Amino acid sequence: MIELITATQLDYFENIYLEVNGESTERDDYIVAETKRGMEMLRVVKPNYQVPENDIVEPDGKFIRAATDKDMEKFHENQSSAEEALQFCRKAISEEELDMQLVNAKYTLERKKLIFNFTSDERVDFRNLVRVLANRFKTRIELRQIGVRDEAKYLGGIGPCGRAHCCSTFLGDFVPVSIQMAKNQDLSLSPTKISGACGRLMCCLNYEDEYYENAREALPDVGQMIETPDGRGLVIGMNILDLVVKVKYKDDYIREFHCDELDAVGGVQ
Repeated sequence: MIELITATQLDYFENIYLEVNGESTERDDYIVAETKRGMEMLRVVKPNYQVPENDIVEPDGKFIRAATDKDMEKFHENQSSAEEALQFCRKAISEEELDMQLVNAKYTLERKKLIFNFTSDERVDFRNLVRVLANRFKTRIELRQIGVRDEAKYLGGIGPCGRAHCCSTFLGDFVPVSIQMAKNQDLSLSPTKISGACGRLMCCLNYEDEYYENAREALPDVGQMIETPDGRGLVIGMNILDLVVKVKYKDDYIREFHCDELDAVGGVQ
């Protein structure tokens, strides 16, 4: 299997040639493939690798050939034309008084289809807009309504961690993220702290959630009375990453214990 990316959309392709033009396929190579959207130029983000049977997903398209200089030239021409189409479409939307915000526009490699992605809070009747666009560009028009997370994925950007957004670099499908994950990790529940550029909960909350859930099962709850090597005390805090519990005794003496020390005296049941 090989991973490819185009317009910040990560796709998986099966049975791609192990070699292109006699050389191994490498990261950042370009190929031409037939996808559900049409013929597209794709950039390799991960060379061929074995995938466990349980992790196999439905391939997103069929490999056609390694990209040629002519393909690259056509790709850049299409990008320029798509930008002009985007400006025209924005003007048409304004004239039609439609409540929709364009995200981007893209031609398939052979210009058989022109795709516009947009966001909107409601369903939009864009039938007349499609007719206007088809008459102007003389090709098949596809208008796709996407969510705010998809918008962030297409546009890209830098997250609070200082790195490019996960969704626009390596994430394939979006995973469910809940506020409980933030609570499990003792994070601030302020929306500005745990929300991504899309305004939804950050995808990275999911990465360490399993560890935090398992750690919490091994540690006592704050406010719980437990047995420690120094006697019985009240849990007043914990460091989940280090599996350390802070305990307060009747004389207000405070001490920290690793969960292994508590297990040795049967402190955590």
